Amino acid sequence: MGLLVDGVWRDQWYDTKTHGGRFERDAARFRNFVTADGAPGPTGSGGFKAEAGRYHLYAAYFCPWAHRTLIFRELKGLQNLVDVSITNWLMRENGITFAAGDGVIADPLFNARYLYEIYRAAKPDYTGRVTVPVLWDKEKRTIVSNESSEIIRMFNEAFDRLGAAEGDYYPEPLRPEIDTLNRRIYETVNNGVYRAGFATSQEAYEEAVVPLFETLDFLEERLSRQRYLCGNVITEADIRLLTTLLRFDIVYVGHFKCNIRRIADYPVLFAYVRDLYQTGSIAGTFRPDHIKNHYYQSHLQINPTGIVPVGPQIDFAAPHGRG
Repeated sequence: MGLLVDGVWRDQWYDTKTHGGRFERDAARFRNFVTADGAPGPTGSGGFKAEAGRYHLYAAYFCPWAHRTLIFRELKGLQNLVDVSITNWLMRENGITFAAGDGVIADPLFNARYLYEIYRAAKPDYTGRVTVPVLWDKEKRTIVSNESSEIIRMFNEAFDRLGAAEGDYYPEPLRPEIDTLNRRIYETVNNGVYRAGFATSQEAYEEAVVPLFETLDFLEERLSRQRYLCGNVITEADIRLLTTLLRFDIVYVGHFKCNIRRIADYPVLFAYVRDLYQTGSIAGTFRPDHIKNHYYQSHLQINPTGIVPVGPQIDFAAPHGRG
């Protein structure tokens, strides 16, 4: 893990000491929007018109934030509209790389070895963390966005006139409900597992892990009354939650000490995860080998030996009974 400082790479872990042992996530720095006509989106500047083949997605199977974008690319049928590169799962002194390996799709634009080269191509003096996903504009030769929650909204609607698959995962009538759920789930679950796992004080860890399980309890009860978070339709809130839940028992229970309960101990949540996993082509975007290898072999501050546990064995393809 590292960052660029004025365009120079530094191998540097997160600074938790100045925050009382608490992990503080940096905000995304590139916040433009691809829109159907190139008009400005909610943030950033305009000029990013949806066009077939113009944009390139840099993603990783290990990362829950990047996983969201891969799922939306599949659900919306954007495979022929937005091409993709997949990074290696190992992240050490040079950060995220394109080193050859099973599942890796090399960078065709710059033949980059390291992801930070893409950031530097967009802004030579860039300062900040180097993360996936990244949506690159080939025409303007810059990064459109490195904010996953906004990339999935672009994928949801910007390419509809170009032959994207039907489906609106952020429908107007449900937006207030989706936004409310997203806020709680992001703070306590999506980012909550990292706040627990990257904490370097007992107080900071418990501040994160207790609300995490309070929200999981809340979700178990909510989903006992309806199939998805907002009723009987899948929305972006479900996909945003899913990528964390798929990783939960595999890495967050052990590696991040989120072990009050497993998702397998929640009958409703576990069935809900299997339901979503079996939807469309979502299963094909999930690589547990990349996930386990990344967390256990990249985070040596947490797991110094780099040993990867053999289990658990989880059958996400098992019947879910939520029809």
